[in-house]
Amino acid sequence: MNSRQINDLPVVGGAGAGFGAWLLGYAITYVLVAPEIRESPLNRFLEAFEGDPATYEMVGWVFYNAHFVTTVFHDLPLIGSHTTTFIGNQEGFSVLLYALPVGLLLASGLALARYHRAATPTQGALVSMTILPGYLVLSVAGAFLFEVSIAGATGGPDLLPAVFLSGIVYPLLFAGIGGATAGALEARES
Repeated sequence: MNSRQINDLPVVGGAGAGFGAWLLGYAITYVLVAPEIRESPLNRFLEAFEGDPATYEMVGWVFYNAHFVTTVFHDLPLIGSHTTTFIGNQEGFSVLLYALPVGLLLASGLALARYHRAATPTQGALVSMTILPGYLVLSVAGAFLFEVSIAGATGGPDLLPAVFLSGIVYPLLFAGIGGATAGALEARES
């Protein structure tokens, strides 16, 4: 990548890395929290009314919570709207889940920039930011896929933060840091 121009950025490979980081983050979250979610009162309530459990949707809520995106419930009887997070509160999941998307994006940015031999921190950051499209697409899709509707009420990730925080800020910031680190390491080794 020493003499490449910005036009030579690995957009397809970066998008693939973004897809992979997002899917791996969701899969790890699923493995860690799905057993407890399956037995939760909220999941049993949804299953009683909908006929199917909402395990994968609720795991998605936790995954978005790990990006600091709240879960929003709209049109609840007697309550109206309510926001919550399932990480860190008294009966919530471990706050270590916050490190999951950060770690995966740092590692993805670092690996992508190292693979493309980014020679400076700036080149590394630019290369790693190509992770954004893949991560953003799945963040937007997940915001809709993880929505649950029951009797006129809905619950799911808060849409604007799901797109902005999860889909844009996280990959730009953390993959960018990973890529810049890879560029700095490459410059130091040269």
